[in-house]
Amino acid sequence: MALSAKLELRQGQQLVMTPQLQQAIRLLQLSNLELTEFVDAELERNPLLEREEASAGPKPSEETAPPNDKPAAGDEERWLDLRQPVQDHTGGLDADFGNVFQGPGTGEPVGSGPTAGLGWANVTQRMHTAGEEDSDLEDYVANQISLRDHLTAQLPLTITDPVERLIGQYLIDLVDEAGYIPANLEPLSERLGAPLELVESVLGKLQTFDPPGIFARSLAECLALQLKDQNRYDPLMAQLLANLDHLGNRNLAALKKAVGVDMDELADMIREIKRLNPKPGLKFGSVQVQPVVPDVIVRAASDGGWHVELNSDTLPRVLVNRTYYTRIAKSATNERDKGYLFDCLQTANWLVKSLDQRARTILKVAEQIVRQQDSFFMYGVQHLRPLNLRVIADAISMHESTVSRVTSNKYIATPRGIYELKYFFTSAIASAADGEAHSSESVRHRIKQMIDAEHADAVLSDDQLVDRLKSEGIDIARRTVAKYREAMRIPSSVQRRRDKRLVERLGGTA
Repeated sequence: MALSAKLELRQGQQLVMTPQLQQAIRLLQLSNLELTEFVDAELERNPLLEREEASAGPKPSEETAPPNDKPAAGDEERWLDLRQPVQDHTGGLDADFGNVFQGPGTGEPVGSGPTAGLGWANVTQRMHTAGEEDSDLEDYVANQISLRDHLTAQLPLTITDPVERLIGQYLIDLVDEAGYIPANLEPLSERLGAPLELVESVLGKLQTFDPPGIFARSLAECLALQLKDQNRYDPLMAQLLANLDHLGNRNLAALKKAVGVDMDELADMIREIKRLNPKPGLKFGSVQVQPVVPDVIVRAASDGGWHVELNSDTLPRVLVNRTYYTRIAKSATNERDKGYLFDCLQTANWLVKSLDQRARTILKVAEQIVRQQDSFFMYGVQHLRPLNLRVIADAISMHESTVSRVTSNKYIATPRGIYELKYFFTSAIASAADGEAHSSESVRHRIKQMIDAEHADAVLSDDQLVDRLKSEGIDIARRTVAKYREAMRIPSSVQRRRDKRLVERLGGTA
């Protein structure tokens, strides 16, 4: 067979992932917070993009301010007052200075000083003209005191020695938000170059701070500090705290034997322990959790259906300033500047189009989810139907991967609460008869209902749960019940029996 070189021309089609297409796919799976950050970065990078609010009209200051800083007709007196001190401090007041509201951040009445008689609007305008920060009402709202600030304020009142105060401040910096410090003090002693006995002595003084139980190295020590503060720490309580593992396992027999008291006295001691705070530091400033902002809102319609709409608060509004582009393009003198402006225009147009397409896609997917899960919105989680991505993708003529991206990090507000869109996609569990399959989420809900309704003398095992579910038409295996129970952090039947008996003996909740 002879080898030869030749040229061939072939035609073919293939999907090319352009940078714009890749970015559009990435926008689709961003949450509303991530999308806001992305749009803010584009607004800083692209001079042709602007927020829609900025184009709604001129700012109030632009509408009222005279051009070229010249006073308008009839405003000469006001402009003079802004630039010259007022000599008469009381002419416009009908009360003495003791009854005048203090100016924010100035420490003097509104009616005194060079701002007398100008009114709050002019005072703020003068401060702005002078380059000072405008007053903000939020500056005068009391902030929540943090745990560190609360402890630091008590330090000089208790410890006067400079060396001990330095060690105490270092220990304060180590306290976590629950009020605990590391149990091992030897590395701290070596780091500070101080004897271990001195560090422990300082720690003993810090453990008398408010709130009681602070600076503990373990749960038992935290509870002991609180009992000492209440003058209720005795040898029996010490023995109970030394065997907290038996209390955690609800092993009352072993705990009774270790403490050496009868069951009634042990129950009283446990009630006293339950009244203590295992995390005393949480009473002060802690980490604030960002609330979930829904992307879609579902409301009941007057015709018995459901009204689905996008949450406008999560939709960034950007516009392309073509007027600015036209004006700047005329002054572009070289190809480099023209190319840069053209790229900015193309990027801006693409971003606006992609944001609109993203919003339409989210709304389309949400509407189809509401249509498929209508029983859930009407009657609750026990009527949640099994659903997968393919059903939604076929209904809206999109790919499954697109639906998966749309439902990632997106939330929907319903009359039954706020849910992630992926919550409505659950696997199917076959029916014991020939009926309709059951959603795995509804089966979990049913298992939890049966466990919550059981009594201490009739705790259901996993096999009994399987039998009850099959009697209700749900064909499920024992290992699946155990998996669902563990996923919901529900203990075994043996542990639940101990918990319920302990609740009955204590006469309350465990």
